[in-house]
Amino acid sequence: MAKCVQSVQEFVQDSFVPMVAVLCSEEAETVTRKNNLNFAELLRPFCRLTSEGHIRDPNNQVQAVKNLRICVNNVVTSPNTTSAALNPAQRQLLNEVVLSCQPQEGAVTNVITAGDYHLKFSASTPWFEVYRESFLQSMPASDHEFLNHYLACLLVVSSTEAVPVEQFLKLSQEQHRIQHSGEYTSPKWFIPNTLKYYVLLHDMNEGDEQRADAVYEDMKQRYGPQGCYLLKMNSRTLSVGDDEQIPDPWSQYLHKSSLQNQVSTIASFTCNLNFFGRDPMQISFSRDPDRSVGETGSRGACLTLNDHDHIRQFIQEFTFRGLLPHIEKNIRQLNDQLVSRKGLSRSLFTATKKWFGGGKGPERSISEPKSTSGLLYPPEAPELQIRKMADLCFLIQHYELAYSCYHTAKKDFLSDQAMLYAAGALEMAAVSAFLQAGAPRPYPAHYMDTAIQTYRDVCKNMVLAERCALFSSEILKSQGKYSEAATLLIKLTSEDSDLRSALLLEQTAHCFINMRNPMVRKFAFYMILAGHRFGKAGQKRHALRCYCQAMQVYKERGWSLAEDHINFTVGRQSFTLHQPENAVTAFRQIFTHDSRQPATQQGAFLREYLYVYKNVIKGNEVGLSQLPLPCILSSATRVYFGRERRLAEGEKQAATHVSLDQEYDQDLAAMWYHLEEQLVAASNRGIVPGNFQPTQCCLNSQTDNLHHPLAVVEEPIIVEVTFRNPLKVSLALSNLSLLWNFSGDGASSTKEKMTEELSQKAITNEETLARLKLLPHRTGQLNIVGVVYNLSAASLAEMTPSTDGNAHYLTVVRGKQDLKIQGPRLNQTKEDKMLVRHGPDRRLEPIITPPMPLMEVFFLQFPTALLCGEIRKAYVEFCNVSGVALCGLRVASTHPEFFTFGSQATTPVTPLSPTSAENCSAYKTLATPPHLGSVASEMLVSAEDFSQPSSVMEIPIDGSTLQPGESTQLPLWLRGPDQEGVHEINFLFYYESTEKGIKISHRVLRHTVFICASRSLSVQASACHSSVLPQDGLDDKGSSGTLVFIDVENINTNEVGVREFHIVQVSSSSQNWRLNKFINPAKDKDCKLTSRERAKLCFRATRCKPRQATSDAVEKYTFADLNLGNEQIISSTTPCGDFFFRCRQRVDVASSSCKSQSSVSTEDIASDITNIVKKCNELDLNIIVIWKAYVVEDNKQLILEGQLHVALQTIGKDASSLTPKEEAPEMVLLKFKSELPPPVVLPSVELSQLIKTNLHYPENYTHPFGQSSLCVVPVTLTLSNCSLVHVDVLIDLRHKSTSPESLEVHSSFTWVGQTQYKLELKPQEVLCLTLRACFLKAGVYNLNTPRVFARPAEQGAMCETSQQAATPALIIINNA
Repeated sequence: MAKCVQSVQEFVQDSFVPMVAVLCSEEAETVTRKNNLNFAELLRPFCRLTSEGHIRDPNNQVQAVKNLRICVNNVVTSPNTTSAALNPAQRQLLNEVVLSCQPQEGAVTNVITAGDYHLKFSASTPWFEVYRESFLQSMPASDHEFLNHYLACLLVVSSTEAVPVEQFLKLSQEQHRIQHSGEYTSPKWFIPNTLKYYVLLHDMNEGDEQRADAVYEDMKQRYGPQGCYLLKMNSRTLSVGDDEQIPDPWSQYLHKSSLQNQVSTIASFTCNLNFFGRDPMQISFSRDPDRSVGETGSRGACLTLNDHDHIRQFIQEFTFRGLLPHIEKNIRQLNDQLVSRKGLSRSLFTATKKWFGGGKGPERSISEPKSTSGLLYPPEAPELQIRKMADLCFLIQHYELAYSCYHTAKKDFLSDQAMLYAAGALEMAAVSAFLQAGAPRPYPAHYMDTAIQTYRDVCKNMVLAERCALFSSEILKSQGKYSEAATLLIKLTSEDSDLRSALLLEQTAHCFINMRNPMVRKFAFYMILAGHRFGKAGQKRHALRCYCQAMQVYKERGWSLAEDHINFTVGRQSFTLHQPENAVTAFRQIFTHDSRQPATQQGAFLREYLYVYKNVIKGNEVGLSQLPLPCILSSATRVYFGRERRLAEGEKQAATHVSLDQEYDQDLAAMWYHLEEQLVAASNRGIVPGNFQPTQCCLNSQTDNLHHPLAVVEEPIIVEVTFRNPLKVSLALSNLSLLWNFSGDGASSTKEKMTEELSQKAITNEETLARLKLLPHRTGQLNIVGVVYNLSAASLAEMTPSTDGNAHYLTVVRGKQDLKIQGPRLNQTKEDKMLVRHGPDRRLEPIITPPMPLMEVFFLQFPTALLCGEIRKAYVEFCNVSGVALCGLRVASTHPEFFTFGSQATTPVTPLSPTSAENCSAYKTLATPPHLGSVASEMLVSAEDFSQPSSVMEIPIDGSTLQPGESTQLPLWLRGPDQEGVHEINFLFYYESTEKGIKISHRVLRHTVFICASRSLSVQASACHSSVLPQDGLDDKGSSGTLVFIDVENINTNEVGVREFHIVQVSSSSQNWRLNKFINPAKDKDCKLTSRERAKLCFRATRCKPRQATSDAVEKYTFADLNLGNEQIISSTTPCGDFFFRCRQRVDVASSSCKSQSSVSTEDIASDITNIVKKCNELDLNIIVIWKAYVVEDNKQLILEGQLHVALQTIGKDASSLTPKEEAPEMVLLKFKSELPPPVVLPSVELSQLIKTNLHYPENYTHPFGQSSLCVVPVTLTLSNCSLVHVDVLIDLRHKSTSPESLEVHSSFTWVGQTQYKLELKPQEVLCLTLRACFLKAGVYNLNTPRVFARPAEQGAMCETSQQAATPALIIINNA
């Protein structure tokens, strides 16, 4: 329970005090009314004695009476029978008492920390204390106890009466009539011989003081000095100035008089006065109901401080000389009558029964003959006498004797089954035991439990049960037994009184929180129950307070349903109490998290909130309040700068650029950043500026938002806001607009609201996007701060007017939500890592810059599917749609080999428009009939005419500038990727403004296309040294030749429409080599390939002249064209040459990266030999195979063109046009121990190709073996050095073939003459040796048996390698 101002001992003592009645004459009332008080009210602040009184008990022991207080009330009679329950007027008063006592601001609060709970609540509950005291004072007097019966009566007469003594006599007779006539059931009197105390009231300003003294002397003679008193008052006149401030001690006791007057309008005045005005701490009464109680400043206006002392002295005299002696005398009389018979029986109570009642039992009530609670004892019954003695002892604080008497009476009441009396005795016995000094016996809590159960269940008297529970709970609380106290209070809650149940449940909650281990959740649960009952009792403020205190426990703990209930109730109560702002705040909390309520309940919450919110903002046009619905995912807000791209117009295909419909991809963003960086570097002489920031047209949570974005005047800014509806009911938003402020250049900041952008949008449970647009007209700083919109429930918004013409009520509110975006968490410094810091996010704070050029790009005849290597011509259109000229147009791409704009030096004359180029070839052609075997046509070009310094290409537009509103079209050649599949190809167009020095240095435009590449042809090429004799193999340029074999296969299977491929031309491009002759034995004019067919072509390649290759400082390439059809394609012009160089650049980059990753040999010898071998077999011949494909599409034959590239780098190694598939690298085991370096492995295969050999001899030779058995044939051995270094050669003729095949086919012969030669050949030297072969008989012989060893000069013998033998050289020896 909450802390109380009084201790439990003070509370119990003040609950049972001696009762004193007051009867005043009219004159006496007139005297007191001058102070705006009646006589009882006048005495109330002085009824607590400041000094200690004494009394002797029946054993003649002095008993101290400390801090005694008496209760003085006017005598009000009532003939009605008292009821066991409170009447409506009393209930109304209790309700008003609690309602008037509210927690004060700044009151003492308790802060309890239990686990991770930090609760803050009121340390005390004064409303409960006020209710408790008012309840105890409003209890009707009962016959089964005497504690609230009157012990004495003050008879008050004014000294201005003509005969005061007669007036005293009349009042005395009136008191006697009221007590003994039997006409009135109220008030009740303690003993028949009630103490009468005579008070003569003298007004110092009106009466004669001497006469008053004389009358008082006469009174002392009549009633004795202990039975009367002269009270002088009103020493102060009203004419005295206000300079003397007299305290008002009545305010704290009479502050509820107004409540009593309100209640008096409901019930009769007499009935009300029967129960109220008894407690000095509570309500005062006046016989003049018309007297204004609001004049608090006029109370005691005629009294001085001396008069206050006189009143205080009068109370003390009355108590010490009149009341206490009267009580002492009655205790002695009752005790003497009981103790005088003690020897006859061991039981004091049995003795009293014998003498007083003769064993006669109590009478039963006629109305309830069988009810144990309806037993009535006669007034002279000994059971009541012992109870009366116990009550008297209790009132004078003699608790030990009181306990003994209560305990004795309890036994007899139980034996008579008088349960109401027994419960009363049990209750007071327990209280007496608790109040005994030194606590000789423990508090009998079971007495209280039995009494409460009896009152509630047997006697059906909830008033007495509640009183008993109030006392017992306070006692248990003082002993730290909070759990028992809480259980007791819970038992007293019922449906008959919401106010009582609410107060007791609140005290139960305080019991749980004040335990040694606070039970926080139980505290909150019972606070909720208390708040609910307070609400039912009409105590809205107390209900609101209870719910708010309970919310501390449930808030943000996952108790979403409990939170919703509490917030909803708090919102309703706040709105009822005219606290609309608090109501809106509470309702808003319901929608701040994902609610688990059913849809119907959520709809009810929403309607309540909208209604309350609408009342709050009614008439408030200054500012809009924050709305909690729908939730705005601020971090998901996206901002797009610039105009939305135009869609395709007819055959034109617009550049894709950036739009809000595209998803953000981190890898793609990095790719665009890399391309833009290349473009910026290309426009700044290869250097990227230090302040370079990539262009970001669309900002989101994943982009870099640390810097202010740059927007352009007169270009829209589109803000995409993501709404999420946490409810299960749909919401309707209308009239959405952005809230922003703008600081213009040189102007003050203004805050405005955009016009409505979105008229209606229904938001369901899924996330919904709304795109709002801003159009800046001036340069400056723009801040987008929030969204303004109308909110209503979607179900309500769909309502239409009914047929009777009455429209349904539509609750639509207008509010706003702020767009607050939290930046990324900082993680740079140590402080950032230790603390949670976030950087700025400025995507909603753009800087508006001056006008910039804006370019749009359109593509015409741009394909979506190509064959691998197919060449297609398209057109691209550049449009300047702004008011500023643009220049510096460039483009970068992820696939620069895919397209070309051509070079001005080699671009053929092409049609300017797409319509005039339908049937034109993409190549530059010459009508030349094929000459098979003839020398190829050649052209020498520079690589600078085609290749770019980087992957950035400058777009060749006329004048390099595009004026405002101007557009231009350029041809664009495309080549299908070499790898089949779907390819994503990205273009980034770059342009600048002709005006310099502005914040935006450049702008970019993105375009992404997807090309589906299908199989076309597969080209395999290989080269080998020619075996022709040197004198026959020399061409017109005097160099030896190399054979090039080209295998072409039609691998197209997917395209059904492709009928056949024609190989129309084979071209070569190299700095050192060229294709010279077409030596294919086939005589066809054209090479046709249908599906899965393969053709083999053979060409002779020769070296270029050295002076031709190095004639200029720049790289020169020789293009040689060998056409197989009836027209020649100039391969050295656009687009053939462009795509060749672009593909070559890609291959060179790939090969250089591979070389950079390859390991360097540790042995110099191996390195030198490798270089020698490479130079020996180097070819560096690039083959370009140009083809045409005939396609039938829509009953129409189309001709497709294309080219494939094969790079022959080394003689003897195959090369292919297909890109080899990358294989996963094999797993390599880790080696922890160092091993010896591996031995040097010499490239034996390559070394065996240093020397090329050839045998020249007659194929048939006739010899007469009959005449001469030996046949000697001359044979010439030709040695050709294929390398560029000196080579040592060893020729051994003693070698003989041991191969089984050779032995089976060829017979044996021998070489005669010198059988071993050692020679040295100069670079590319040709040497002839004359040998002689000797045969013994006719037959077929293989002369290719000489073994040739060669090694580079200045190398060790270990490098000597056997050279490859030529093909078998067969000779036929005939016998003549």
